[in-house]
Amino acid sequence: METFDLLKVSIVLRLVMEDQDIKDKIIRGSDELFMKYGVRSVSMDDIARHLSVSKKTLYQYFVDKDELVTMILSYYLEEDKKQYEAIMSISKNAVEELSRISITLKQKMQELNPSFIYDIQKFHPKAWNLWNEFKVNFILHSMVRNLKQGIEEGLFRPELNPEIISVARLVMIETSFNDQVFPKERFNFMDVNWQIFDFFFHGMCTEKGKKLYTKYRTEIANLESIPK
Repeated sequence: METFDLLKVSIVLRLVMEDQDIKDKIIRGSDELFMKYGVRSVSMDDIARHLSVSKKTLYQYFVDKDELVTMILSYYLEEDKKQYEAIMSISKNAVEELSRISITLKQKMQELNPSFIYDIQKFHPKAWNLWNEFKVNFILHSMVRNLKQGIEEGLFRPELNPEIISVARLVMIETSFNDQVFPKERFNFMDVNWQIFDFFFHGMCTEKGKKLYTKYRTEIANLESIPK
């Protein structure tokens, strides 16, 4: 009897793992298409063809495209949180933390279709609400903390209001994804984001902070360029 029960448990666990493998495959394949073509232009038919599965299989694991997009964004946000917390833990000061984050963001944006955020905002409200919650509860909080730390360290200008500057920075990040503001025919997505980041950073820093920023940015960029 015990052997029979163990066999049933083993079968159930195997089926659960197989289900999870299929679900992960769908998420990875969909993510590849979204990053390359944007969210709006990719249909469930496109995903099915890309993965060589039936649409029926897709709908066994996800109610619709909206749920799939939300799941992918949730995964990204959780990974980003872990990565930024790791950066915070190893950084010696506020400028080093932001310098490391700038390099990380640059790498991420090289893989990101500029329309990704804009498509989510326009067509996937559940995913957009998830992003807004993450933005307010984690990103904004982290920015304010970093700015206060930098002011205490004498690296950021003491007259700055951390909350105002942090909100302005977030607005500019979101604006950089808007093709109506920065048409891809006229602006390079990477250049736009790097210019905005550099502009904000220099505007925030004291002379001591600017020297550290130049030093860290060069060192970290060189380190990140070394093949793994």
